[in-house]
Amino acid sequence: MHPDSKLAKLIQSWPVYRQLTGSDPLGRGKAAQSARSETLTPRTAEADHVAHSVCPFCAVGCAQKVYVKDEKVIQIEGNPDSPISRGRLCPKGSASTQLVTGPQRETVVRYRAPYATEWQELDLDTAMDMVADRVLDARRKGWQDFDADRNTLRRTMGIASLGGATLDNEENYLIKKLFTALGALQIENQARI
Repeated sequence: MHPDSKLAKLIQSWPVYRQLTGSDPLGRGKAAQSARSETLTPRTAEADHVAHSVCPFCAVGCAQKVYVKDEKVIQIEGNPDSPISRGRLCPKGSASTQLVTGPQRETVVRYRAPYATEWQELDLDTAMDMVADRVLDARRKGWQDFDADRNTLRRTMGIASLGGATLDNEENYLIKKLFTALGALQIENQARI
């Protein structure tokens, strides 16, 4: 076969041929590179700046690099400088870009009144006041000063807390203090169950 023939050129363009005959026997560099991949640039090359963050999905705390262009998140990757994750992210962490860029993300408070068929938008202050009113009402309705034998209880059975695994130790500590101050007994975390 002549080295300038079409078949010879085709074979020489194959990555396996370049791997076996070139200086890249493991096929991790030029041998595996196609003509198209030589022209590609990383998505992160266009970023204006990089913000450092922590993945919000669980309590492990994998560090992330958030690439921003024109004040919009364009990519989120693991931070290789992190002693926790060393640049690796689980599938959920790798998909965390969708938390801030997904079209289904709600950016306003939405409320549907009891028996209503439509949602309405509320401002944040109104929504927070509604939550506080409901917590205090449930606390008051479920409050127990004494048991049947007149033993002091000072507790409420009207509210409880079940935290998620995305909460870190500090958040769980503050939630525990809040619900204990409210008189709740049922305080648990999903990571402990």
